[in-house]
Amino acid sequence: MTLSADARQRIETLLRAHRLVVFMNATPDAPERFFSHKICHLLDGLGLDYAHIDVSRDATLREQIKAYGGLEAIPQLYLDGKPLGDSDAVERMAGTDELHAALGLPAPDRTPPTVRLTAAAAEFLRGVVRGKGEGTVVDIEVDPQFRGSLRFGPRRKHAIAAEVDGVALQFDLASARRADGLSIDWQDVERGPSLLLSHPRAPVPKPVRWISPAEADARVRAGTLTVVDLRREDERALARLSLPFLSLDEGTHAIRNLPPQAPLAVLCHRGDRCWHGAQHLVQLGHRDVYAVEGGIDAWAAGVDASIPRY
Repeated sequence: MTLSADARQRIETLLRAHRLVVFMNATPDAPERFFSHKICHLLDGLGLDYAHIDVSRDATLREQIKAYGGLEAIPQLYLDGKPLGDSDAVERMAGTDELHAALGLPAPDRTPPTVRLTAAAAEFLRGVVRGKGEGTVVDIEVDPQFRGSLRFGPRRKHAIAAEVDGVALQFDLASARRADGLSIDWQDVERGPSLLLSHPRAPVPKPVRWISPAEADARVRAGTLTVVDLRREDERALARLSLPFLSLDEGTHAIRNLPPQAPLAVLCHRGDRCWHGAQHLVQLGHRDVYAVEGGIDAWAAGVDASIPRY
């Protein structure tokens, strides 16, 4: 793509306004892609001020910035008007201290954090790592609110590594500094094993509370509540919820993209599973979570039965 003079001027005006600029998908508070999340997490961890430009809804600018910097991937980070690279390149620079040097910052502390695993969590994690094969480690991320999450993946060359009770852990720079004091537990709930990450500096969420189907229905219709239906697809086919909802069919990605303060109501068949599910969402960082009393059975008998049929 050949840039016109107007397109080049538009980009250079954006770059002149700030020392650090990220061209990304969506915003730092709600990034739409993993790599946009990763680069914002890294910059936030360094305590840096940066401007962000959302190219997800501006296809023209998206292609123009690729041509301007000679980079194909989004996101892209610019420093003093010059491209530093995409998220992988910036992560590599942070791992080798090149990023700190470019920004005029002192070399970072690479001391591994102190993390506690319960015996059950350590046993579960060792089993998963063995099953996934040689070279797999537990990759832990801790956000600025000290909410932890983990996934399994290959060892990264410049990550900060630690071993706890025979479990290989790795952290990016920001997460390593925040992870001191992190605890990981494991519980076997009805929908499957559940890893619970907790940190003494994380915001204290409200305790899980029961909510009646009638109140949940009214709040969903008012736009002040989101229902999370724990039931499997075959269960939902037997008794369908007549309102929009989120499910766990594709994991927790859609739920975790919601703001942590967004109110959630967890629904199951009879109400026996939703309390545990709601507790799990609290452990994932959500701060305002309810369990629907009586599940879909009570919803159908109360709310749906009261709707006039014509």
